[in-house]
Amino acid sequence: TISKCYVQVTGMTCASCVANIERNLRREDGIHSILVALMAGKAEVRYNPAVIRPSAIAELIRELGFGATVMENCGEGDGILELVVRGMTCASCVHKIESTLMKTNGVLYCSVALATNKAHIKYDPEIIGPRDVIRVIKDLGFTTSLVKKDRSASHLDHKQEIRQWKRSFVVSLVFCIPVMGLMIYMMVMDSQLSDAHAHHNMSSEKMEALHSSMVLEYQLLPGLSVMNFLSFLLCVPVQMFGGWHFYIQAYKALKHKTANMDVLIVLATSIAFVYSFVILLVAMAEKAKVNPVTFFDTPPMLFVFISLGRWLEHVAKGKTSEALARLISLQATEATIVTLGPDNVLLSEEQVDVELVQRGDIVKVIPGGKFPVDGRVIEGHSMVDESLITGEAMPVTKKPGNTVIAGSINQNGSLLISATHVGADTTLSQIVKLVEEAQTSKAPIQQFADKLSGYFVPSIVAVSVVTLFAWIIIGFVDFEIVEKYFLVTEVIIRFAFQASITVLCIACPCSLGLA
Repeated sequence: TISKCYVQVTGMTCASCVANIERNLRREDGIHSILVALMAGKAEVRYNPAVIRPSAIAELIRELGFGATVMENCGEGDGILELVVRGMTCASCVHKIESTLMKTNGVLYCSVALATNKAHIKYDPEIIGPRDVIRVIKDLGFTTSLVKKDRSASHLDHKQEIRQWKRSFVVSLVFCIPVMGLMIYMMVMDSQLSDAHAHHNMSSEKMEALHSSMVLEYQLLPGLSVMNFLSFLLCVPVQMFGGWHFYIQAYKALKHKTANMDVLIVLATSIAFVYSFVILLVAMAEKAKVNPVTFFDTPPMLFVFISLGRWLEHVAKGKTSEALARLISLQATEATIVTLGPDNVLLSEEQVDVELVQRGDIVKVIPGGKFPVDGRVIEGHSMVDESLITGEAMPVTKKPGNTVIAGSINQNGSLLISATHVGADTTLSQIVKLVEEAQTSKAPIQQFADKLSGYFVPSIVAVSVVTLFAWIIIGFVDFEIVEKYFLVTEVIIRFAFQASITVLCIACPCSLGLA
């Protein structure tokens, strides 16, 4: 009896390491065959359990100077096939396909769904291949085809997100610059006023007169200054267009009972905007002589910084995705499978989808063609461009016995190769998988930050609410404290609101969120 085991091999750097392991282990007693995948760092060994154990095989690899551990979950080598089956009418058709396939040698698992016309099959690539499975289903009287995989890597395209965040950033920036200009002007004028007060001991009446003579403090209507009116006009478009995507994301998060950074951003900007708008209406209703303090400058500036961050993030993601999409496009889509007679006489050839190539198939690659799978040359001489893997611009000579890599280009001679690694096991597929995993997996610090922000948002909201009530209580208990912070006594609740909004606005674009 022949058993199969998988060994995780570390420390391999190139094809010569693979050849070294394969050559040395083939000489050992009890080992029937060995197949090493460089990118996956995995060796598939078929051995006689009466002669040698998997632990001894790993030890032999370690003696060659590589790290080796036996992999427990041997199911890794199972082939998985997704098929579309047409012509099924009822549950008995499903049962017929499933029972026939399960009786077929090499099929480990089979599940057919009548509603979606799909079949999910697990098989042992050593015994049976995808073409054999398709033949069995066709013999039962059904038509079947492979579920087409998206080879265009469209799921990696970030163009839409890049456009969306760029638009959001530009809208916010256009309105943010005038708001910043107004703020700076007010700050400069305020500092001049305080200097004048310090040097000339100006009376408060004259001070008030100087203050009201400032252009921006001029009241268009009682309680509505030029400054507040302009800030309101500049804030509305940002709130509606610049913050649109934030509102959508925040709504989705709240719908699923979670709180993320978008919730905090939306909360801070909305409260700042609504509070400022309400306080303006109150001031106008009261015909206030003193212009109220508003927060219309908060939303544009917050949205600018955060939409810039999101835009840059998607540009960076887009760059790695672009590289990955180019890698995926290197894969061949079809293969020419040949049947050989005695003395390697060519009996027939057939064009099949690359996913239907089975291990051990003889594949013909013509000059200028791409190698569809990893394999070993059995006939022919040629030069091959392997620059996609090695970066080496010079073509490499290939003769019988040499290995070839999927995606590399055959240059001048026709070659017949025996497929050794097919489907997801080819070097190119493994590279694509590694890059995709690197993109989707998070760094430990990022996972920690995400976990933290789950608690961060509710705690900030809680602190803000506590601040609101604390200042209301302080205001009613000891009014003089509130009076200290304001030239003109304002209503306690207004001040408490201002303090709680300040907590929200300052905590919102925190370094955690921006990072």
